[in-house]
Formats: sequence, structure tokens, C-alpha cells
Amino acid sequence: MAARSAPNCHLRLEWVYGYRGHQCRNNLYYTAAKEIVYFVAGVGVVYSPREHRQKFYRGHSDDIISLALHPERVLVATGQVGKEPYICVWDSYTVQTISILKDAHTHGIACLAFDLDGQRLVSVGLDSKNAVCVWDWKRGKMLSMAPGHTDRIFDISWDLYQPNKLVSCGVKHIKFWSLCGNALTPKRGVFGKTGDLQTILCLACARDELTYSGALNGDIYVWKGINLIRTIQGAHTAGIFSMNACEEGFATGGRDGCIRLWDLTFKPITVIDLRETDQGYKGLSVRSVCWRGDHILVGTQDSEIFEIVVHERNKPFLIMQGHCEGELWALAVHPTKPLAVTGSDDRSVRIWSLIDHALIARCNMEEPIRCAAVNVDGIHLALGMKDGSFTVLRVRDMTEVVHIKDRKEAIHELKYSPDGTYLAVGCNDSSVDIYGVAQRYKKFGECVGSLSFITHLDWSSDSRYLQTNDGNGKRLFYRMPGGKEVTNKEEIKGVHWASWTCVSGLEVNGIWPKYSDINDINSVDGNYIGQVLVTADDYGIIKLFRYPCLRKGAKFKKYIGHSAHVTNIRWSHDYQWVISIGGADHSVFQWKFIPERKLKDALHIAPQESLADSNSDESDSDLSDVPELDSEIEQETQLTYRRQVYKEDLPQLKEQYKERQKGGTSKRRERAPGNSLRLHFVHGYRGYDCRSNLFYTQIGEIVYHVAAVGVIYNRQQNTQRFYLGHDDDILCLALHPLKDYVATGQVGRDPSIHIWDTETIKPLSVLKGCHQYGVCAVDFSADGKRLASVGIDDSHTIVLWDWKKGEKLSVARGSKDKIFVVKMNPYVPDKLITAGIKHVKFWRRAGGGLIGRKGYVGTLGKNDTMMCAVYGWTEEMAFSGTSTGDVCIWRDVFLVKTVKAHDGPVFSMHALEKGFVTGGKDGVVALWDDSFERCLKTYAIKRAALAPGSKGLLLEDNPSIRAISLGHGHILVGTKNGEILEVDKSGPITLLVQGHMEGEVWGLATHPYLPICATVSDDKTLRIWDLSPSHCMLAVRKLKKGGRCCCFSPDGKALAVGLNDGSFLMANADTLEDLVSFHHRKDIISDIRFSPGSGKYLAVASHDSFIDIYNVMSSKRVGICKGATSYITHVDWDIRGKLLQVNTGAKEQLFFEAPRGKKQTIPSVEVEKICWASWTSVLGLCCEGIWPVIGEVTDITASCLTSDKMVLATGDDLGFVKLFRYPAKGKFGKFKRYVAHSTHVTNVRWTYDDSMLVTLGGADMSLMVWTNEMEGYREKRPCDSEESDTDSEEDGGYDSDVTRENEISYTIRALSTNIRPMFGVKPHLQQKEPSVDERPPVSRAPPRPEKLQTNNVGKKKRPIEDLVLELVFGYRGRDCRNNVHYLNDGDDIIYHTASIGILHNVATGTQSFYQEHNDDILCLTVNQHPKFINVVATGQVATAPSIHIWDAMNKQTLSILRCYHSKGVCSVSFSATGKLLLSVGLDPEHTITIWRWQEGAKIASRAGHNRRIFVAEFRPDSDSQFVSVGVKHVKFWTLAGRALLSKKGLVSTLEDARMQTMLAVAFGANNLTFTGTVSGDVCVWKDHILCRTVARAHNGPVFAMFTTLRDGLIVTGGKERPSREGGAVKLWDQELRRCRAFRLDTGQATDCVRSVCRGKGKILVGTRSAEIIEVGEKNAACNILVNGHVDGPIWGLVTHPSRDFFLSAAEDGTVRLWDIADKKMLNKVNLGHAARTVCYSPEGDMVAIGMKNGEFIILLVSSLKIWGKKRDRRCSIHDIRFSPDSRFLAVGSSENSVDFYDLTLGPTLNRISYCRDIPSFVIQMDFSADSRYLQVSTGCYKRHVYEVPSGKPVLDQATMDRITWATWTSILGDEVLGIWSRHAEKANVNCACVSHSGISLVTGDDFGMVKLFDFPCPEKFAKHKRFLGHSPHVTNIRFTSGDRHVVSAGGDDCSLFVWKCVHMPH
Repeated sequence: MAARSAPNCHLRLEWVYGYRGHQCRNNLYYTAAKEIVYFVAGVGVVYSPREHRQKFYRGHSDDIISLALHPERVLVATGQVGKEPYICVWDSYTVQTISILKDAHTHGIACLAFDLDGQRLVSVGLDSKNAVCVWDWKRGKMLSMAPGHTDRIFDISWDLYQPNKLVSCGVKHIKFWSLCGNALTPKRGVFGKTGDLQTILCLACARDELTYSGALNGDIYVWKGINLIRTIQGAHTAGIFSMNACEEGFATGGRDGCIRLWDLTFKPITVIDLRETDQGYKGLSVRSVCWRGDHILVGTQDSEIFEIVVHERNKPFLIMQGHCEGELWALAVHPTKPLAVTGSDDRSVRIWSLIDHALIARCNMEEPIRCAAVNVDGIHLALGMKDGSFTVLRVRDMTEVVHIKDRKEAIHELKYSPDGTYLAVGCNDSSVDIYGVAQRYKKFGECVGSLSFITHLDWSSDSRYLQTNDGNGKRLFYRMPGGKEVTNKEEIKGVHWASWTCVSGLEVNGIWPKYSDINDINSVDGNYIGQVLVTADDYGIIKLFRYPCLRKGAKFKKYIGHSAHVTNIRWSHDYQWVISIGGADHSVFQWKFIPERKLKDALHIAPQESLADSNSDESDSDLSDVPELDSEIEQETQLTYRRQVYKEDLPQLKEQYKERQKGGTSKRRERAPGNSLRLHFVHGYRGYDCRSNLFYTQIGEIVYHVAAVGVIYNRQQNTQRFYLGHDDDILCLALHPLKDYVATGQVGRDPSIHIWDTETIKPLSVLKGCHQYGVCAVDFSADGKRLASVGIDDSHTIVLWDWKKGEKLSVARGSKDKIFVVKMNPYVPDKLITAGIKHVKFWRRAGGGLIGRKGYVGTLGKNDTMMCAVYGWTEEMAFSGTSTGDVCIWRDVFLVKTVKAHDGPVFSMHALEKGFVTGGKDGVVALWDDSFERCLKTYAIKRAALAPGSKGLLLEDNPSIRAISLGHGHILVGTKNGEILEVDKSGPITLLVQGHMEGEVWGLATHPYLPICATVSDDKTLRIWDLSPSHCMLAVRKLKKGGRCCCFSPDGKALAVGLNDGSFLMANADTLEDLVSFHHRKDIISDIRFSPGSGKYLAVASHDSFIDIYNVMSSKRVGICKGATSYITHVDWDIRGKLLQVNTGAKEQLFFEAPRGKKQTIPSVEVEKICWASWTSVLGLCCEGIWPVIGEVTDITASCLTSDKMVLATGDDLGFVKLFRYPAKGKFGKFKRYVAHSTHVTNVRWTYDDSMLVTLGGADMSLMVWTNEMEGYREKRPCDSEESDTDSEEDGGYDSDVTRENEISYTIRALSTNIRPMFGVKPHLQQKEPSVDERPPVSRAPPRPEKLQTNNVGKKKRPIEDLVLELVFGYRGRDCRNNVHYLNDGDDIIYHTASIGILHNVATGTQSFYQEHNDDILCLTVNQHPKFINVVATGQVATAPSIHIWDAMNKQTLSILRCYHSKGVCSVSFSATGKLLLSVGLDPEHTITIWRWQEGAKIASRAGHNRRIFVAEFRPDSDSQFVSVGVKHVKFWTLAGRALLSKKGLVSTLEDARMQTMLAVAFGANNLTFTGTVSGDVCVWKDHILCRTVARAHNGPVFAMFTTLRDGLIVTGGKERPSREGGAVKLWDQELRRCRAFRLDTGQATDCVRSVCRGKGKILVGTRSAEIIEVGEKNAACNILVNGHVDGPIWGLVTHPSRDFFLSAAEDGTVRLWDIADKKMLNKVNLGHAARTVCYSPEGDMVAIGMKNGEFIILLVSSLKIWGKKRDRRCSIHDIRFSPDSRFLAVGSSENSVDFYDLTLGPTLNRISYCRDIPSFVIQMDFSADSRYLQVSTGCYKRHVYEVPSGKPVLDQATMDRITWATWTSILGDEVLGIWSRHAEKANVNCACVSHSGISLVTGDDFGMVKLFDFPCPEKFAKHKRFLGHSPHVTNIRFTSGDRHVVSAGGDDCSLFVWKCVHMPH
């Protein structure tokens, strides 16, 4: 059956008719070579008008919809649609891919643009957010991504005159972007009054920040900066779709069919109306223009391309036409001429010349056309229409012959009979009508057998039969011309069909895949002569099959280019071409057919042929079915490395189980045992499913892997060292070219690749995040900088890495089939090969992608399975080893020849200086010359050749060879059986290491008095191993069956072995010869044990759930233990040999008496008292603690107790070996755990003297030997062990500040809600009653009084136009730390409050501000590296917060990092070189991220800890080590490449040390780290191990620590009561042994230090009480630099009536007096209670203060003595006011009241009256200028006016309107309606103040904004300016006297902002 292989011929794309004009724009350009580049369907086309030739770019897999031209005009970028769309950058000259950009967008890529120098590319997605991405396209790397807009974006462009600026436009918007760091920040264009807000379709940037844009209404909008400055109206009469800038100016094209040319200043030059030209037509719409010199290219909506020469503008030249709207279905070929006819829903029928590649005729019909046919004589053309009619035209002049309508539904198929007499017409109403041609198309018959619409028709050669296919997939036959159905199959058998276009039928069975029943094949056409068949389907694929193809699932060749469905396909009349048409893409493709004989010459066909291949998945289908796979390879392909539970899942699982078990574990658990294990030796090598994983290092050691361990073996000393960084099976290993580094890849959900140093065994880099399930092949590049890796996911992803940086450079899908090997080209670092099942592929890097080409076998061979590959002596030459024993030699992608090398697969090859070495399944090593011409020498691996120094025995001759390596005069060989051999060039073989062969290993026994052990495995061997320094296998014996258990007799002479078939045998322990054997059971023998003492009895446990007891001497069975409900897992004897303890699979613990086997029930109390001879049980109270928290997903398979009964070792399913203190009572005991085995540990045993522990890995077949290190003997080693699962619950201390900080939840400004609980309808939503007193416009009444008494009446009033921040009193110390630093040698200090960074000059007190954050700053750090002087990083609160890096002196933003830490960034730290920045998030995982901040690149990110992290800091001398501290944890981190590796701090090394909450960190030399704790201790760590504690370094928590880089001294700050010897700040020596304390003279009862920093002779301290203090080191003198309120909100604020002073009163119980001119706090009064409001008397001599407890106090300013105080209310006083005549005091409270006091009656302060009926609490009050009225704003959004002092309400509007107010602070009233914003659903305006001039108004609101309005502002949503800086809730705001400043008070930020007023000039 020939259909088993693909046809040997080929199709080549020759021409594409069409251009995509619909839904696309700006997609047509001239290249530098004056060619024209555009796209259609999924193909990029480069058309040369001079040569009338097309080139095609076919790297896309779906419709292309966007195109951009590189500024040098050679490279093109195109973007496509699809679920995972990508961008290709390609060369228009060679049509080769340069770069692929992927993994960013979804849905599609709508726009593309290159920047000025062509280095960066911007793309816009079609997703719901219209994401904007900026790429470094050469590297394939995304630099930045941001959501673009909520609606479609139509165009984007780089500003070519300003760096890092872009402009985008679209539906009803235009946005101006700036790129800084990784942040793209948009500003919306302001349309203002200049033009209507409308959709902008295209744009172009010009000099001087000008942007020209084309709008939907045909106007051109001109922008300067972000403002619209003018419009050019009526530039076009309809939407402007395209704008193109060139040297001469701009060209625009629009929907009106006009092209306009403009000069550089956008003055019109000329207009060309295409509709008026000869080729034009009504409705022509321009989608794309390109102006170059005197040529203009125009692309239209209707798929035409015009070229216009400017001086002959009325004669446009039509260079391309195509079908347009609707779908294209009709296709017919002329029977005798090279012509094709197409007809479409656009109602046109077109005739194309296949030779001239041109349209030669066109005719428009009345109806959409769905099918076409040409009669055999080529005279008539029949067209079937969508409305059920058909028309016949004469071909020569397109005149109508007939028009017939017999049907109502669409005609989908029609065909003339071969003799030309009949026309068959198939309709969608499931009938076929037959018409007579000569009879003017009279109807002769109809065929009505179908139940569904007719899809295909074919006539028989004699015109007597017709076959049809319908929508149900039925195939029917009819007699002609009557149309009677033929049911007799015999009659049809011999019929020969004139054409074959049917999709169902025996001859075309093969076109359908094997197991599918879908009808997605639209069209077929058979070529009888060439015996090939073409098909077209819904996925845009054209396939070439052999014809006939009878069996389903035939092999084919496939071609892509069409995007979606290909509706029809036909051979030309002479079979030279295939024509295919696309439904939605309106395009016609013409393919050249290259038959077999011509293929050889065509081998140099354009290289892109293979592109089609590389992006297709099933292209493997051109493979013939290869011979059956070799058994070993078959076995390997069936291995799956999937796990039920991956190690990565454990932390989450633990958390889940812990949640469920809350409250269960309250018992104090035992500590972990004192002794520990160290891996000493591993017997085993992974050869059974890995290849080429064995190498010599630089110094001649041998590196390989087994289980989860990388092993470095020293063959001289017979010792091993281990890399233990992996936590699951290692599957591959590669050696760096310098032979000192190794890369290993492992199994995992997100598997990692580790690159590590063989000398230090430290990881250099860890690569993660790109593969799934596992990494099966890795290879270094020749320069050692790059690494290629292959995953075992379904598409075998290939990744190319820059491993040192940990960056992924490129990714591609490798192949559906398994890939065995990846090799990088030693000459060209961008090329590589992969080889595997039935394929070899040659790849080259293209930006972020890889392009693969299949190896082309030609006639030389078949596509065989490749097992190994190497490169030869040029970049073109490559060699691969096949599964049949051949070596294939490749040049470029072509197979040149094959050489027979081995019997059976070639598993390993290695290139030498001159020649090659290969190894195969036949156990032979062959050396070859450098061209594989001849084999120079072979070595057979045989026992006879084994040298005397071998460390073991060869199990069989000629074992399968899996790895070969040369070096140091030897050949190193690894075998499938797990042996590593060294072959001397002269022949002798030394065995170095070996392990068990494939199959699980379970049986393990240690000798009773010698250091040897026995193992037995499913590989059917019993082996004896020497555990002493010789580490070798002493003896081996083959067994008939595999075994699962073994045991030495107590005298060590006999060895009992239990086998898998239910039999067991006893052998002589020395010779391993049989002594005796029994076979009593059918199932596996699972445990076997001699009784202690003389070994009289033998207990044999089986999976049959019985234990048989045998008398050893008499060899008889003496008892059977029954009663277990499941298989037996473990058996132990008691010391007397009288009792058996048994564990079963059902987790039962049973006891039986020996030797009879009677079941006993023993209470658990008694079990403990029994003395057991051995303990291997995993059940019972004594070992309850060994079951982990996640016991449901893992089983403990084995345990073993030391002979001193102190330590229990266990092994479990997850590959962990753990040590517990025995007895392990209580749940979840503490342990030490070790990872080396990959999956389940099947057995563990201590040696006779407890000096070693031996463990067995089930699936990893390795035997590991660990030395037991006693408690006293501890050299501190890395990777000692991990601590237990659950953290201890005991805590070291409690502190209110720490708890508060840990539990604080930060308000995000944009989400803030109202600070006052107001209710009711907001003012701007209230219905206004019409006022009665609406005066006529001209009136004789007196003018109305002023609204407000003004104090500067004489001067001209000047409105205030701006506010500039001048001073800030406040510092965020309450919940932040380490946030005050010196700059410029101590001249300046930098700190933050609210959302601003403050630079404060120490000498003058002047301040400058960084104000770019849009929400509260939480952390601040200064770059210490001299290269980055004064560089500051600050992190903020937000849902998607950002980190800003800025220059402290000029406040320039250097970089913005948008991060994914939800909630906020709580810690930042620069690395030693200053280039890296570390940030910690407030998200639930407390993510830690490392950035390269200058580029804005995220290097690494990882969940930090599940509890709050307070601080993370880089070691001052490192770019890779840092430490994080937080709630009950400290972690030591290393950055390795892109990965963050962490170690928990180990406290168990010190007696009674407990993990406490850590608050601060500092560093010392020699890897010392100091952490400050909540209890006041400081812990000192060496590496990650606690080595001592400095007890009570402070009396309270140590919040801050600082390491001085200059001299290494350390400053600590804590919470402490000042005393004579102690102080809250201490200066320590480098080792933290001696210290000096400093007192802070702040007068506080307790000092709480939150930040310390040390400069020259000074220590800078920031405190919890918002002071920043400078302490002299010599004299301990304190200088307070900054003061602030401690706790907010600051409710009370008042400015002095005549001087630049103001008072503030806050929740912290203080009233403070501030001086603006001197920039400092003058005084503060502690009131003992929270204060809410404060007010000056009109003369400024008295101050009234209202308290939260309802009391108010009046102070005399001169002496600060209390003049009077009173408490008439229980609730808080909200406002307090002196009347302007100083007579009355009004006191408003939250008890809905205002009380009046007469001050002339003296300090007794008796209330004289109060206001009645206030509906809600009082917010603000204002007196009238004459002191007769009081206005009160209340909590229900109502303003009321009362008489003074009677308190009667004033209800008459007219009276109210006549009042002149002394002040205005009300937020309510018609005069200030405009201050309420639209967006305040939950948030309010809190405060307002009108200027003394009476014409300006400032407000403060819950969003933290200060706004400036004109007063009055009665219109809703009045215009204003806004000023940011405060945190949420501005609580109060006031003008100072003379309107010089505005002071605003913050709620959440406890800060006071002083703004300078900028007045308008006269």
C-alpha cells in the first residue's frame, strides 16, 4: 500500500492574487530595494514591479493583520491573529525570519511600529485591555507591557524626535506614552474646546512635540504635547484611515477615496481623487498610503493596490487586484488554456491568466456567486448563485447566454458532463438538476436521493453516471440524464470517473485522519496522471496525498498560507499548477507542481519551504512508517516522569493540612535528634533511560548522576562528593566546555536546571519557568555562555538560555515525539540540532523563537529514530546515530550518506580532536576517523577484560552502552545496567561504580558484625556490598525471580532471600550458593527475619497476608500467623524470640506468638515495655510522630532504630530520609530531613555499630551510604538538613508595635472611603428648590452684600493660580523603618511621608520634594555605590504598586518598576554594585523580586514567606546574597541566575534557642549576619546557622539596625525607656560584643526607634513619634531636625490672624505651634487627651481647643496658662469658634449641638444658650462678619444658619442671601456646590477654606487631594486644579494671613503640608 508514505512530489507557491485591505490599514510599503511589501491571508508578500515577481514570507500560522517597516526599509515586522499570536521580524530581501516575539498578546496583534533607530518595536494587542508592549526585538525580549485602553487602538507610533515617547490613538481617545524603566505611563490627550472628542484613526509625529492625527470625521487634529491646538477641517470628507510621513511631508488617505499630500508643516500640496480616475469607481475607500519620492502606493478596501506617479496623477497604475467583501467559493479552470475563473460574494466573476499572473477579465453579476464551471469546449461558463439561480456566459466576451432560476436555495456545485451535452447543478435544498446544453439549457431530469445539501459532483467518463456527496457525508450515484438513483453496487464497480472532486469514497479514504468523523475537508481534486490528490480544509491547510489512498490516516505533505478555510482547490488543465482559494481571505493562490523527477534539481528551492514545515505540527506525516522500534527505546518512550505529588506542591499541601488540623497539636514536641547524617557514597548510575551523562572534569574526576544527586567521583581515592541541590530525579547532564561546570535537569511540575561548579559544588544558576514535567536533554554552547534544554511536555519545548543571567533567550515547540538529544553548533552559537523519535531537526535562533527545519532524507534512507548527535568539523556537518545502528551524515539539512556502525541502536557518540567514538546496544565501543570512512578500533565490554582493580563485577558481557566520554588517556563508558567502566586504550577495563539494573530495589540487610550489606532487587540479582572504604560490590548471584527482602542470620553465615513468586531460599553468605529453598506461597514475600540469639526460627511474611514460621535446623514450617486483613509490610522479633510484631498494608499493628503463630492482643502501654530485637515498624505510639502533616499523600515505607534505641531513621514515598528522636510520641515529631533519593525510599538500615545508615531507592535503583555524625561531632556544613514541617508555636515575646505593624492594612488611595460617617444625599445630587427671590436682571434694589468680608479691599484682588509645596511637617515612622538616610556627607537627609520623598537640608531646614508617586510611600533606600551617587528607591502602596528610582538632588525619575506585589512594596534594598534592586511585597506570599533597575528588567521573583516579611537587605559586599527577616523567620537567600534559593535560619544548634519574630538585619565580615528580635535580643548567624545570641541588646524590640560600610560598626535602635546606662540607640563593634548607648532627649516615657543611619561622627535616628534626631557620637548631644504629630488624624488646624504661624491639634493629645518662616515647630502642649479642633481669637491672644472627650480649654498665648476650661458634652467637640467681635465662643460637637458661651462673663464659662434641632453632627461653623449669625454644616449634607446668641434657626432664604460671612470653611451651601466631584460615591470633601481675598477656595477630600477652585462656584463639577501628596483623607485646610500660604492637614499621614500660593500677575 503506497499510501503509507507521503508522495515524493511537491508544491511550490508561485503567485498570490489579492491584498488584505479589509479591517487593516497602513500595511503597504516600499522597501529599500523599491519592492512593495504587503500581506494577504497568512502570507507576507514582497512584490517586485520591475520583474513582476513575488517572494513569500510564510512564518505565520494564521491571518496577518498588521505590518511595520523598519526605518532602514529592509526588515519587516508582521503580527497575526490567533489564540497565542506572535510577531515575526523578517528580511524582505531573503524572506527569512530574523526574530519571533511571542508569549505576550492574546487574540491578535493590531498595530506595530519601530522606533527611530529600529532597535525597539511596539505592538498593540486585540485583547480586552488592548495591551501595549515594547520589545527589544533582536533579543526577542519584552521590555515593558501596559494596558493600552478600554477600547480599540487603531494606530501607534514612536515619537521620532523625543526618545522613549510614543503616541497611540483609537476609539474616542489619543494617548501620549512615556517609557521609563519597565513602566509605560500614559497621559490622555486633552481635546478641550478646540475639537470634538472623537475616534482618531491614524497619526504621525513631527518636531517640537507636534503630533498630527486623522479623525473619523475627516478632520486632521494637531496636538502639541498632550493638548489639541488646532484642527484642519475637511481635510477629507470622511474618516482618514492612513497617514504616512516621509522626507517631503505627509500623505493621507481616507474613506472618500482621496489621497492628499501635505508639506512638513501640514500645508496642503495636492489632492488626488482616485474615484475620478479611469480605474476608479464609486465607493473606493483608501486603507493605506505610502509616499516615496515621486511614487505613491495606495491600498484599497477592495483588495486593490494602485501605484501613482505624482506628475501623472490621473493615470494610476493598478498593480494588484483581488476579490473583496464576503466569502470566495467559486473556482473553475479552463479545459484547454492556462486560465482560472473565480467568483465570489462580491458578485464579481474574474478570469486570471496563470502565465501572466494577471487579471484578464472581470464581470459583475446581480447576485453573489457560489460556484463555477467551464464547458469542455471552453465556450460556456456557468455560474451558480446564492439565490438559487444560475447564469451561463460566453467566455470570450462575458455576454449572457441564459439565466435560469429553478431553486430557492444557494447553488453550491455545478459541472458540465465530459461530452459537453449536460450541465449538472447541485443545490443546497439537496437536489441535483440536469440541463441540456444544446437545448438552451432545458431541464432533463433531477436527482433526489440526498437528505442534505449537495457538496460535490463528479461525472463518469462516458457521461452516463453522476456521483454526489452531501452534507451528511453520504455518497450517492445516479443514471444520466434521467437522474434515477443507482442502488446496485455492482453496476458502479467498473465505472471510470472523469474527475475526482468528492471527499468520500474508497479512493480517498486516506484523506481522513484515522479516528475522526469531522467534515472539515472542503475540496479535493485528483490528478490521475501524476497519481496525486490535493485537498483543502477548514484550517487553511493544503495537503498532497498519493492517489488513490485507500486507508485512513494516509501520509501527506502539507502547505500553509491560507489563513482560515480553503474553500476550493483545482488542478490546472495540464496539471502544471494547483489553484486554491481562501474563503475569508478572498485570495487566490497559485502553486507550481514539481513532480518526482524534478525534485532532485529543486533541492535548492527557496529555503522558506521548510518554514511551512517548522510551524506545523503534523508535518511529520511525510514520514513513512519506520520499522518497529528497538525494545530498549520502546521501553524508554513509554516511561512517564509524571508524579502524583511534586515536591513543589508540598508547601501548599502542608498549609492546607495545617488549616484542617488547627488546634490539634498543642503538645510540646520533642526536639529533633542531635546527630545528623552525611551522604558518604552512592552505588548506582542512571543509565537505563539516560544517555551521554558521564564526563571527566578538568582535574580528572568523573561526574555523573543518579537519583536526585549529582556525583563527582574521584577514581584515585575511590571517594565521592555530591551536589544535592535537586529535589527529584535528574534526567540529563551536560559538561561546560571548560569542564569545570555541569548542568543538570530534573523532573518537576516546573522543573529546574541547575548549573553548578564541580570544585565548590555550589549552584551558579538555576533556570526555571519554561518547561513542564521534566528536562530530558541539555547542552552548553561552545563558548559556554548559552545552554539549550528540552522538556518532556507534550510538545517537547526547546529553550535557549543565557544561563549566567538566567534569561530565557528563545523558545520553540520541539516536536510531538520524544526528543532524546539536543546539541548546539560549536561554530555558530545560534544553531542547534535536536534528534529523537523518527526525526532530526536543525534549528536556528530568531529573536525569542527558534526556526526548525526537518532533516531531509531524500531517497537515501528513511526517517529513523535518532538516539544521539554530534557536530563535525564545519558548521554544516552533523552526525547522528540511529536506532538501527547506522550513523547518518548530514550537510546542512540534507542527508549525505549513512554508515553501518553497530548492531542495534547507537546510543552515544562523542567527537574527538580527530575522529569520533560511538557506543551501542551491542556493547561495543568503536573509534572512527574524522569522516566515518573507517572504524579504527573496537573494544568489546567483556568480563574477561576486567582489570584486577575493579570495584565490582560485570553482570553480563556486552552490556548496552549508554554514555561514552574520552579523556585522561581512557574511554569512560556508562552502561544500561548501571555500571561505569574505564577502558584503557590498550584494552583492560576497570569497573568503577555500579548499582542495580532496571527494576525496583526493596530488599536490604546489614551484616550482624561486619560492615557489609546485602540487597536484592526486581532485576533478579542478589548482591553483597562492602561498606568500608573499598566501596565495592563483593559478590553477585542471579536469581530465577526478582526478590523483595533478605536477611542475615544472627551468626552472619546464612542469608535468607524472599522472592516475588512466593518462594524463598537460604544461601551461604560467603559463596551465595543455595542451602535450601521453599515455595509455599503464591504472592510476593515481603519480609523475612531470623529470630534473635541462635537464629532458631525464620519468620517469612508474604503479600498473601500470612507469616510462616520455619524451624531453621529441621527445615520445617512450624507455625502460621493468621489474622491480618491485608498484605504484610514489616516484621520484628522481640529480644527473647517469642513474639512477632507485624505491620500490614491496612496500617494494622499486630502481635503473634512464636513459633505457633497465635495472635495476641497487647495494650499499647505494654508494647513500650517489651524489648524488641529490632524495630522496623512504622506504626504504634512510639513512632506516631514520624507521620508527616501530609500523611494522606505520602506513605512511610521503612524505618530502622539504632541499637542504642535513641534515633529512628525513616524513608518515605517522597524520597526523604528523616531522623527522629525515639520514641517519637505525639503527632508531627520534629526531625532532620535529607534529600538524595528521588522518589520512594524503599528501605533503611543502620549498620551493626550504628556508624552508617544504608538506604535504598525504589525506582532510582541506588544504594546510598550515609555516615552517622554524633551530637558532639559537628563541622558546620552547608545543606545540613531542613527543619521540621510545622513551626514551633512558642514565640519569643510580644510587642504592641510589632503586632500593629504586622496586622496593619494599608488603604489604597483610589479606594479610600469617607473618614466621617456622613449620611444623606450628597450636595450635587440634591434637588434644588427654585428660589423665590429670583431678581429681574435689572433692578432698583440695592446691590447684594458681599458673600464674604474681605480684608485686603484696598488692593486689586488677584486670584491664586497655583499652589507649590514648600514645607512638610511630618515623617512616617510609625509603621516604616530604615527610611531616614544621610546624603552629601551629612548635609542633607532624605526621608518620606505620605506619598512624597523629602530632601531636607540640615543647616537651613529647606526642603525639596519628589512627588511622582500616586500613593503612600512605604519604604526608601539609598544606593551606596559611588557610581550611583544620590540615587534613591522608594516603594509605594497600591493594587499594582510601583517602585520609583530617582535622583535625590534634581528629582529626575531614573526608572519606574511596575510590580506584581499586590497591596504594596514594604522593603527595598540596592545590591553592592548598585545595579540590582531587591523588593518585597505585601501580597499574601510576600513575594521577593530582584530587578535590574536601569533597564526595568525583572530578574527573579519568588514567594518569600507566608507570614509578613519586615525587611530584606542585600549583603553590603554582594550582588547575590541577601537576608529577609519577619514574623518568626529569617531566611538566607542566594540569587543564582534567574532563581532565588533560600535557606531557613537554623536555630536548633543552640540549646533552648527558639525562632523569634525578627525585625531588623545587619551584616558583619566573614558571612556573619545579625538580626534584631522582638524580645530585644540580637541573633548572630554564621552562614545560616545560629552561633550565638546577644541577650537583651535592648529592653524592647530591636526595630532598626545599620551596618556602616566604612568601618563595619553597627548601630541598633530599639524600644526602650530612657535610663542612666541604657538608651534606645547603641553603637557596637563589628562583632556585636561591646557597645555604647545613647539617650534621646525627647522627653518621652519610652523611646521607640524605627530607623538608624550613621554618617561622619553623627547618628541619624527616626522615631516612632515622628521625630528625626541627629545624635553626636562624641558628645551624645541630640539635635531634633524634624518634628511631626505621632498619631493622626490631625483634625484641628488654625492659622494666626496676622503672623505666619499656625496651630495644629491631633489625636496624639498635643497641640503644636509651627513657624512657616523658620520652618520649625516652636512649641507643643501635651493635653493628655486627643484634641479635635483649635481656634485663635480675632486678636490672636487666646486659643480655644476642643477635645475628643467633650471638654474644651482656653489658653492665653503669651503664657500658655489655662484661662478657663469646661466640659458640658460627653462626645467629641468638632469645631470651636470665637465671634469676630471676640464676645462669643461657639462650640460645635458630635452630639448634634452648638453651645454659646459669653466670654465677657469671665473664665467661669457658663453656657448662655445653644442651637436647637441640628439634624446631625456638626462639621464646620462660620460666624457672620457682624457676629449675629452662625452657619453650621452638618453630617447629613445640610447647611443651617442660626441667630447668635439665641440659637434660633434662620429659615428665610432672602435673609440668608444678605449675610456677609467673616470666614467660610463650610463644604456645604449653594456657593460651593461645584466642589463635589462626580466620583465621590463613598468618599467626601472633608474641609474647605475661602481665601481672605474672597475669590479663591481650597478643599481637602478623602482621596488625599487638595483642590483649588474659584469662589463662589455654584455650578456643579466646577473646574479646578488638583494637588497630590497627602495620603487618604485631608482633614483640614486653611489660608494663612495675606493668602501667602495654604496649610493642609493629613488624616492617615499625620503630616502638615504648607503650600505657597502663586498669584496671577496684574
